[in-house]
Amino acid sequence: MGLRDDLRKEVKDILKTNWKKRDGRTVPDADDIQLGNDAVTIDAAVLYADMDGSTALVDNYKDWFAAEVYKTYLHCAAKLIRSFGGFIRSYDGDRVMGIFIGDSKCSDAAKCGLKIHYAVDKIINPAIAERHPKSPYEVKQVVGIDTSKLFAARTGIRGSNDLVWVGRAANYAAKLTELSSSYPTWITKDVYKKLNDISKYSKGKDMWESRSWTPMGGMTIYRSTYWWTV
Repeated sequence: MGLRDDLRKEVKDILKTNWKKRDGRTVPDADDIQLGNDAVTIDAAVLYADMDGSTALVDNYKDWFAAEVYKTYLHCAAKLIRSFGGFIRSYDGDRVMGIFIGDSKCSDAAKCGLKIHYAVDKIINPAIAERHPKSPYEVKQVVGIDTSKLFAARTGIRGSNDLVWVGRAANYAAKLTELSSSYPTWITKDVYKKLNDISKYSKGKDMWESRSWTPMGGMTIYRSTYWWTV
């Protein structure tokens, strides 16, 4: 059987095979799901932390400098995701995806986003300025957060596969990181409605400002310039 015939057969098999779905109580790893049409569904909040301007960084700075910036940002973001009980399930270039579950998942993700902002402004950028005093570079970044039911399936081929996360939260959280880094943390209305008071207010003032997300049909989203001390 040639490659074309093999591809045709595999596509037909995927499309005709019924899915085996089960509700998950934990965030699955790739080994928890079969490579066939097997899936786990979970209620989760998804956080994407994404550097802004990475193309300009690699175009205008030395490769080793860009690598240092990537490493410091992703290290801090990943450590903070873990510190809130989040599960890291994807690195993609200059961004990381975290998944939060449980009753406080939205508040945990929101606080994590505000702490990533702190880490960038108060830890990473001062360290870069100290190590490279003649460089004008400063890290800018955006965190996007949404919540929904996720459908986790294993995709790829034998020997080279990973989980794919299907659901609004994964898609919208990633899209939110395309918004202005002048407001480093963006959340959907569904996340905002589930925030506890600690993650919503600072000294009685709402940390989140509502906006209309024009490209997404004018849906209400929220943004913040606040940071949370690490």
